[in-house]
Amino acid sequence: MSTLHVLPDPPDLTAASASPSLPQPRGVLGAAMLGAIEQRQDRPVPARMQAAVAEAEPFGEDLQLALYCAYELHYRGFAGVPAEQEWDPTVLGLRALLEARFLQALRGAVDGGEGVAAALDGLLSATGQRGVSAYLAREGRLWQLREVAVHRSLYHLKEADPQAWVLPRLHGAVKAAVAAVEFDEYGAGQATRMHSELFAASMRELDLDATYGAWLDHVPAPMLALVNFMSLCGLHRGLRAAALGQLTAVEISSPPGSARMSAAARRLGLPVVEAFYAEHEVADSVHEQVMRVQVLGPLLAVEPELAADVVLGIQGACLLEDRLDATTLTAWAQGHSSLLRPIQ
Repeated sequence: MSTLHVLPDPPDLTAASASPSLPQPRGVLGAAMLGAIEQRQDRPVPARMQAAVAEAEPFGEDLQLALYCAYELHYRGFAGVPAEQEWDPTVLGLRALLEARFLQALRGAVDGGEGVAAALDGLLSATGQRGVSAYLAREGRLWQLREVAVHRSLYHLKEADPQAWVLPRLHGAVKAAVAAVEFDEYGAGQATRMHSELFAASMRELDLDATYGAWLDHVPAPMLALVNFMSLCGLHRGLRAAALGQLTAVEISSPPGSARMSAAARRLGLPVVEAFYAEHEVADSVHEQVMRVQVLGPLLAVEPELAADVVLGIQGACLLEDRLDATTLTAWAQGHSSLLRPIQ
């Protein structure tokens, strides 16, 4: 039997156990969700929120923040909120309404179908000359790279956690292959090599607060939606194939995008940021093949009826990434911050 030897970690790791503070609501749904989470006397009855949810913009600030807060209870929670609130019936009832609205909108916004090969080919054929990473590689400025780090902190400071939810929903070779990908994301047994820790180090080089959840009030809906889609797929057994589709989309698109981000960091003289993206450029090139050959192939050979959900995961991830790129680049073209609150 082999033994895993893990090097001791230094005492200054950023992944502290402290929970972030609750954010400010961005509308009626966020106020309702925060009221439920905090167990206030005026917390809503989910059945009475159906009209408000139905009228809400599914990709908008209010719904996406409310949904993010509900999901965060399954991660590190919030300061002052009892752990038991993770399973509070009011929270879960309201969350279900938000999820249904979001998922319905996603399904309506993508082409869908069962053509997994075509969906994967679409990822490969996407041009590398557009989008935020291409812009940063060509001409991006330091303040813009810092904004991207703030956006991405919502995921990268808990990188691989949303996808880890899918592991108990898998079995056999597929489960082993996904676990291997996750093992790399978590630093192959060394906490200092966890991708979340590498990203925290890159934030510090950018003179940004690397505390988990510190930037939630700054990050707009497009990034919230991207992380929410990961959590939605990971937390629902019925969406396990969509979770794998989403993860595959990330692993295929990551190497070229990371190469462009590495180039941007190198141009701006940021070696730690460059190292973070260089790590993804190499690791995700391997992960791409694992997801294609060892995960999706065997999964669909046994459960071909899951093809449509795999396509949903791929197309949904691409749609949300495109929305984030579009809003970010539009803000910059108009001469203002892509964040709700500019970095001070």
